[in-house]
Amino acid sequence: MSSFPYAKPWTKAGQNAADRDQAATALLLLADIKASARLWGYARFVLGTLALRQCEGLRFAKQLGSGEHGGFGLKPSLSIQGLFLAFDHHEQAFAFWHDHPLVDRYRQNALECLGLIASPLRSRGSWSGQRPFESESTLANHKTSSASEPIAALTRASIRISKAAAFWSKAPAAQQALAEHPSCLLAVGLGEAPLLRQATFSVWQSAAAMDAYARTGAHMAAIRAAGAGAYFHEDMFVRFRPLAAFGTWRGQSLNIERQTSSHSPSGELPHKRQQSV
Repeated sequence: MSSFPYAKPWTKAGQNAADRDQAATALLLLADIKASARLWGYARFVLGTLALRQCEGLRFAKQLGSGEHGGFGLKPSLSIQGLFLAFDHHEQAFAFWHDHPLVDRYRQNALECLGLIASPLRSRGSWSGQRPFESESTLANHKTSSASEPIAALTRASIRISKAAAFWSKAPAAQQALAEHPSCLLAVGLGEAPLLRQATFSVWQSAAAMDAYARTGAHMAAIRAAGAGAYFHEDMFVRFRPLAAFGTWRGQSLNIERQTSSHSPSGELPHKRQQSV
């Protein structure tokens, strides 16, 4: 899948050091493309994220595919795809969701579309050599988070070719346990490239529930095997505090209340419309 790294060392003219050094706000867009719009959907992978580089505050972007039915498996989905973005400020993430023409096109061409905006609580590792969610503010957010609040998690890895078979032998059981967990509100498998560059994004009722899943059963067995076998040459794990969710996925909304007061009740923001994509 196509991608373009927006994090350091790439910067815009006039971008100050404070913006570059703070942790980014994440925006995940998930879409299930209509059969009649599949050519448009496939074109998104060809065009990738380069056309977005003029978006205000955008520092990192990935165009992602998914496994069949949005899962995490060897068979790719023909319709489900994701867009993962990181912005300097949460206002810019909200502005992108509400006003950018690409989001409108996704809504028009999708059977279902979900947007989630989230602030990082804790981050380790890198993605394409970038660390957009690490800063002193991330540590401060983690210290003020509650174990009973909703939480989101991103786990992604670049798998060593020599370890791909071993990795995929462990993955199905862990993903099945994730999909069936009663406290998991959303779980989707995403990837930049088949087999070797994979990610999982999940949303949980609470950090306590997520930790209970992570430390037991098939998931813990997979983590131990990956560590012992050195399956990855790069990986990243991020915990997020969800700020807002829009739309639905699998017919369900996440019902996450906005955690910031910088927006009006209607969610409308005063800003300029972005260029068309």
